[in-house]
Amino acid sequence: KVLIDVPRSDLAEELAQGETKVQVLQDTLQQVLDRREEERQSRQLLQLYLEALKTEDSILSKVAEPEAAPRTELDVVDTGASSTDTSATTALSNQVLAALKEKPAPELCLDSQDLELVLKEDAAALASALGWDKQKAGALQAACEQELSKRLQQVQTLHSLRSTSKGKKTLP
Repeated sequence: KVLIDVPRSDLAEELAQGETKVQVLQDTLQQVLDRREEERQSRQLLQLYLEALKTEDSILSKVAEPEAAPRTELDVVDTGASSTDTSATTALSNQVLAALKEKPAPELCLDSQDLELVLKEDAAALASALGWDKQKAGALQAACEQELSKRLQQVQTLHSLRSTSKGKKTLP
């Protein structure tokens, strides 16, 4: 970082090299720093994704256990009684709903697991829980879907980079 910040002419004089070579050196160093930051973000994203998978597995196992017990709430839904408000608040925590209402770009503030929950939510129930119209809730879900897709693409890219770099242990 220090070598990148040093004025090119000073560094060229100190290294007894031309400014073009120093510029190439500084550009290469900046690329290395950028790549490291991208790798750090990808690792962080992968960790969040793995945590979401663990949480999803535990939720699925908890949901599978009470399957034998009769579910009375299905009768309420089947009769046509409106339960959109309760479904929105039970699937999404108050913290997630607050972030969705207050943040200008909530899809960037939510973790991947919460993004998945927003996507699974019925658009009408989401609109009702947020006090928005259905179109605005749909736009929010589309933004969440786009962000989640972007994150998953980063994870896939990280896996691809790792598998490619396994064979290339030596760097120039």
